[in-house]
Amino acid sequence: MKRLLATALLLILAGLTWAALAPLAPANRDELFEIPKGTWARRMAGDKVEILPERIHLTLGANDVLLLRNLDEVPQVFGPALIMPGQSFRLPFEVASSYSFACTAHASGQMSVIVAPHPARGWETLNWRLRAWIKQLS
Repeated sequence: MKRLLATALLLILAGLTWAALAPLAPANRDELFEIPKGTWARRMAGDKVEILPERIHLTLGANDVLLLRNLDEVPQVFGPALIMPGQSFRLPFEVASSYSFACTAHASGQMSVIVAPHPARGWETLNWRLRAWIKQLS
């Protein structure tokens, strides 16, 4: 029994060490947000539609490309871009900073994108991986 427990603890420690030290190499760096069909009609009917978060958090080298997909029947504006119905807009970020954009798909008409620097190896990488894993579960 002690041997089994020691082996399990060793495997957990090895997994945490890998998660903290292995480089981030995601297959896809896009962070997708979709504007659902009927958003504009619901807003015109007086419904306070919250389809996009007030702040989008991205991380350089991990999920640093914002991908907006317009599934609505009307064009949507995001910053300087006009996203036609059925189209997608990709916005890559190369500098860690806070950005503000006009956004017709957001109830307030504004949206912030906060781009964090690439996490350093160790605790920062482990923390980033744990938060990404929890986000996938929810």
